[in-house]
Amino acid sequence: MLSNSINEIETAFFNHAAENGVVFTDPLIADGVLHRSHVQGDKAASKNGAYILHYDGNPSGWYQHFVTGVCGTWSLTGKRQPLSKTMFVQIEAGNKQRQQEQQQRHTKAAIKAQSLWAKSKPGNHSYLTKKRVEAHNSRVYGDALVIPIYDESSSLVNLQFINADGSKRFLAGGKKKSCYSTIGELSSNTLLICEGWATGASLYEHSGHGVIVALDAGNLEPVARVMRHLYPTNQIIIAGDNDESGTGQKAARAAALAVGGKYIVPELAGYDWNDLFNMEGV
Repeated sequence: MLSNSINEIETAFFNHAAENGVVFTDPLIADGVLHRSHVQGDKAASKNGAYILHYDGNPSGWYQHFVTGVCGTWSLTGKRQPLSKTMFVQIEAGNKQRQQEQQQRHTKAAIKAQSLWAKSKPGNHSYLTKKRVEAHNSRVYGDALVIPIYDESSSLVNLQFINADGSKRFLAGGKKKSCYSTIGELSSNTLLICEGWATGASLYEHSGHGVIVALDAGNLEPVARVMRHLYPTNQIIIAGDNDESGTGQKAARAAALAVGGKYIVPELAGYDWNDLFNMEGV
């Protein structure tokens, strides 16, 4: 009977978390202790989910997905159940442990990035030809074009590898949020911030202004905030992509508002600035 009750509680908790976008793939354990779990859609073997679930008294629980930031609480009665002091302590300890693990992954990736960057050499690459841009700060390692990625202290912390077909990847465990690549000298009063490296290369070649490459739309605002801190008096222009989904425009607008800057996007839907310059043949 008790086993069935526990199973019912675990199922109800699982369903609640799943309805909010957190689908745990590991078996749930209702023992009142913080557990880490794989979440559906994450990389295999990752443990980016956490939860605490207890069944005694008023069965209740807490869950979080570190990737999306989604978190929530649940109780069997459906009434709001405040977290206990014990749960708060466990959550705080779990977050601290996760931060330490993340920092260890970042450090390991940074060391690898510096080693691979030293082995990479300046050179031509078919991706440069396809995008009609110069090499700038890129290098070549094996068959891939390599882009250096720096943090706020200008330390090399990650690398982006771009294949001839345009597919991209980063070093496993490498830090990316708030990190960026630079093209050209950042000495003028105007800074351009964009998503992709080829877009940044085109913007620099056609404007002469130093360009910051944020690597994706979601990183535009974090990188813009870093640049505003480093260059408090510079004009910042976010050169967003004109995505058909609206993602690039929305991200560019938010980044510009966050730092008191401006934003621009190509007039044609589905185009970035590299597409536009190549189409015009300028």
